[in-house]
Amino acid sequence: MSKTHKITLGGVTFVPDHSGALYAPDHHTLLIADLHLEQGAAMARRGMHVPPFDTSASLALLQHVVDTIKPWRMVLLGDSFHDRLAHSELCEPHRSALQAITSRVETIWIAGNHDPEVPQGLGGVCVNTHRLDHIELRHAPEPNLNGHCEISGHLHPGATIVQRGISTRTKCFIADDRRMIMPAFGSYTGALNVRSSAYDDLFEEAAAHVWMLGKSAIHRFPLSRVN
Repeated sequence: MSKTHKITLGGVTFVPDHSGALYAPDHHTLLIADLHLEQGAAMARRGMHVPPFDTSASLALLQHVVDTIKPWRMVLLGDSFHDRLAHSELCEPHRSALQAITSRVETIWIAGNHDPEVPQGLGGVCVNTHRLDHIELRHAPEPNLNGHCEISGHLHPGATIVQRGISTRTKCFIADDRRMIMPAFGSYTGALNVRSSAYDDLFEEAAAHVWMLGKSAIHRFPLSRVN
């Protein structure tokens, strides 16, 4: 967890983690976006043969984050499973690993577009949205916040920064004073550049920053600095 960066939204202070997780210390709540378990299996079904190790890697990282931060509550912001078959295709070791986490931590599953159905037998509860103080937690960002604050996932944000002639592209958090979009946590998930049209009108350029996940640290830049 970052020792130097804090993100304040709606009066709540969050600490970004290098894994892509986000922690609200005052609420003992850990947020995870776009875990996309069994993405490798889904890709294989479509003829794209990739090493089938993404679920193991993602769950190991999740376990490490939970062990390190020790939250009381964990909210998964949707697309925890890559598709409708992923939950039923979890092998027993992966299912047991996930159950071991949810048995220790109060778990809230937010439905996503990839996994709109309630996961069965894995612990926790499934909802469409969840509220943390005055902040709405949901899977996909709402275009019109109507004065509310929001944290979401779905878009898998990434950014590119050029320094000293060297271009670096990484996953990132992006936030202004009204909303935050979290990076995808899953091992095989990519990143959609924050300059994509998908982000149009979601953030105020002058107030927005990105927190880029570097190799060993998190780096904060104004949105205006990144490509």
